[in-house]
Amino acid sequence: MNAIGYFEIQSANPEREVKFYTSLFGWKFTRQEFVPIEYYSIETKTIRGGLLKRPASVPPPLSGTNAFVNSVEVASFDKTAEQILQNGGKVALPKFAIPGKCWQGYFLDPDNNTFGIFEADQKAK
Repeated sequence: MNAIGYFEIQSANPEREVKFYTSLFGWKFTRQEFVPIEYYSIETKTIRGGLLKRPASVPPPLSGTNAFVNSVEVASFDKTAEQILQNGGKVALPKFAIPGKCWQGYFLDPDNNTFGIFEADQKAK
């Protein structure tokens, strides 16, 4: 109980974000035709999620996030960061060490949603 069990991503262009996250993390997206809005279920190896058509405008740049931010554990921070940039993402907060735990950083997807990635590394400093 009380653990995060589901996440959602909003997008002005869901097809673009489906392509972005499928290419980046290998997530599987399924359009949910029975839902009255444009909505996709997301299958990952660990947590369930959804992607929906954004119902309101994106906050203006430099205003900070307006929702929870999720971080994805990756095998290689540097390789994944490179893939993010190659797929149209942007750096929001560059790589930094959480000493003795991991390398962490934050990015923006093509619709300016903030997400993090981290590589576990007990030698990070």
